[in-house]
Amino acid sequence: MKFFVDTGDFNEIKDLSETGLLDGVTTNPSLVAKSGRNFKELIADICKVVPGPVSAEVAALDYEGMVAEGNVLSKIADNVVIKLPLTLAGLKACKHFSDAGIKTNVTLCFTPNQALLAAKVGATYISPFIGRLDDINLDGVELIENIRQIYDNYAFSTEILAASIRSPNHVTQVALAGADVATMPPAVIRKLADHPLTASGLEAFSKDWKATGQSIL
Repeated sequence: MKFFVDTGDFNEIKDLSETGLLDGVTTNPSLVAKSGRNFKELIADICKVVPGPVSAEVAALDYEGMVAEGNVLSKIADNVVIKLPLTLAGLKACKHFSDAGIKTNVTLCFTPNQALLAAKVGATYISPFIGRLDDINLDGVELIENIRQIYDNYAFSTEILAASIRSPNHVTQVALAGADVATMPPAVIRKLADHPLTASGLEAFSKDWKATGQSIL
C-alpha cells in the first residue's frame, strides 16, 4: 500500500519525503488555507521535493470552471493530479481529463455507487472519506471493502485512495481491506513507527551496550 501525506505544510512534506516512506501528497482548499501560502506556488514547491503524485484541487463547482482551473494546475508540474469533487460536473470534468491523459483524483466519496461512477469515467484515484463516515456512525472501512470488491469484479484500474484517516488503526484496517493508497496527516505517519515495547527494548539495548565500554566507530 502506498503512503500519501495529507497536508499543506511544506516543511512536513519535505521532512517525510526524506525518510523514503512517502509516495505522494494530497492537498485540499482547507489545508492550503491553513498553510497561508499561495496555492500554485505551494504546489510547485511540493512537486520539486516529491516525485510522486501531488493532488491539487480545483475550486470551481461547474464543469467549465473545473476544466479551466484543471488545465492551469496540470501545467505546474508533470506529477500534478487534478482533484475533482464527486458531483456530476466533477465526473464530467474527470472524463475530460482522463481522455486527455491527465491524472485525476475524485474526492469526497461516501458510497460504493459514487466510486463506481468515478471508475467508469476513468478516475486515476477515488478518495473515500472513512473518518467522516465513522463520525456519523457509519462504517468507513466497510466502504473500502465494498469498493474493492466492485473494482475487482470489473477489473477497473482506478486506485482506492483511503482518505480522512484519523489513526494508525485506520491505516491497518484499510490495508487489510485492500486500499491501494492511504493518505494521512503527518502525525499519523509518524505514529505508525511507535510502540512502547520498541522504545523500552531500545532503551535496554542501549544501556547494555554502554556497559560494555565499546565503540563501533
